Amino acid sequence: MPANEYQFLTEWEVAAPRQVLYEILQEGKDYPQWWPDVYLAANSIPAGRADRIGDRVELLTKGWLPYKLRWTAISERYEAPRLIEIRAEGDFVGRGVWRLEEAGATTHITFDWRLRADKPLLRWLSPLLKPIFEWNHHWAMSTGLPRLQLEAQRRLQQQAHAKTSA
Repeated sequence: MPANEYQFLTEWEVAAPRQVLYEILQEGKDYPQWWPDVYLAANSIPAGRADRIGDRVELLTKGWLPYKLRWTAISERYEAPRLIEIRAEGDFVGRGVWRLEEAGATTHITFDWRLRADKPLLRWLSPLLKPIFEWNHHWAMSTGLPRLQLEAQRRLQQQAHAKTSA
């Protein structure tokens, strides 16, 4: 594998219904609202299809290290409420797949992220600093789990409040 290619498999257990988590994860434009540690900005560009395939979200992201990444997530496949697949273009190129499986009172989420770092800084330094760049990715994902849990709880409380107010 070339030094600037990366493969990450993240697994989360989240105490929330799969449908709620699916709804959160499929809306890339909302990531800066609930995951601000990593997602700084998002600009949505709808493809105009009813199935939302081809929708694009231009993203500005960061990790713990002092650099930012500009990239676009393009929706490739949706299988509600269990799978979301995106293609990435920009500072890195690749494919990401979110899988959501019910596991009793929790939802087991896996994110399979395979990419090539094309940002010149990352491409040039990957042969030397790949373990640090990998650590940076793991740091970013470690911030996502508690943020996703909080967002799911917020939405569930909002739904409960709407039902009691109706």
